[in-house]
Amino acid sequence: MAKWGQGDPRWIVEERADATNVNNWHWTERDATSWSKRKLKEVLEGLVVEGEAGRCEIGDLKHVEGEASCNSRKGKLIFFYEWNLRLSWKGTVKESGEKHKGSVEIPNLSEENEVDDTEINVSKKKGEGDVLKDLMRTEGTTKVREALRDYLKALKTEFTLGMILPTKAPVGQELATERKPSGSTAQDSVTPQSLDMVGVKIPTVRIQMREVFNSPAEELYSIFTKKELVQKFSKCPAVIEAEKGGKLQMFEGCVSGEYTELVPSQRIVLKWRCRSWPDEHYATVALNFQDLAAQSELELECKGVPVSHEESTRQCWKKQYFEEIHILLQQSKDNME
Repeated sequence: MAKWGQGDPRWIVEERADATNVNNWHWTERDATSWSKRKLKEVLEGLVVEGEAGRCEIGDLKHVEGEASCNSRKGKLIFFYEWNLRLSWKGTVKESGEKHKGSVEIPNLSEENEVDDTEINVSKKKGEGDVLKDLMRTEGTTKVREALRDYLKALKTEFTLGMILPTKAPVGQELATERKPSGSTAQDSVTPQSLDMVGVKIPTVRIQMREVFNSPAEELYSIFTKKELVQKFSKCPAVIEAEKGGKLQMFEGCVSGEYTELVPSQRIVLKWRCRSWPDEHYATVALNFQDLAAQSELELECKGVPVSHEESTRQCWKKQYFEEIHILLQQSKDNME
């Protein structure tokens, strides 16, 4: 048992008026069940499977039974999930034009098994059309496994934003030397930043990223400032008041902030925070847009990110913003063609 005053980090909680779980010492749990049900519907419903035999499409998620949660202990995230799922599918035989229906059952999606080892059963209503059943058993199960991986990836990145709280650092402590870019397609870099005083002193970093999009800067600017476009790429209701002092809320409240500067087609500056960051702590996000012929480059600078949230913040911008915007732009292009 640690003695009072001997510097054990478990006593740091007493220094916080709100008793925040500093240093992530204590076990905390967040229920992911409702969020998971929505995400599973999102990634599974509407999947299309095509082959020489014909075309099939997965319809409604008819049955969703189970639960999911994420736990934090000593700075580590631990996931628990167990699901019993049943989906409907319908398809058309290419040669005859016959239509058939069936179901896909996933009796035990859990952390105990890899997605590749998860059982997926395909059935079809009585009658002919076994070629479609075979198509669903092969190409269909592959598509379903990919969708399940997308759900688990989102569970471990999107849902967990802000769960790891910043650790306490002595006043005046400097961060490590500049870190090298991660080597991903987006050019990322992280540089040290002085400690910010926001209720408590916490170490922060600056994240810089660049990404090229297949759209003019004007269109890309609109995707960050028009509510209907933000809701399309984020797949969630949003509050977007794109004017100086206007509010921002996305991803079911996981991200919130305020617009502080807007230069149409050129620049957006935000006060930006994750829901579980220390109270009232905001990063400053600057988005600079530059036209490159038919493309545009977005330069992101995010200053004041708590060190312990560095990776989850980078993943948020990469996965929940950049990748989803790429998908939205491609869908818009496909619809125009």
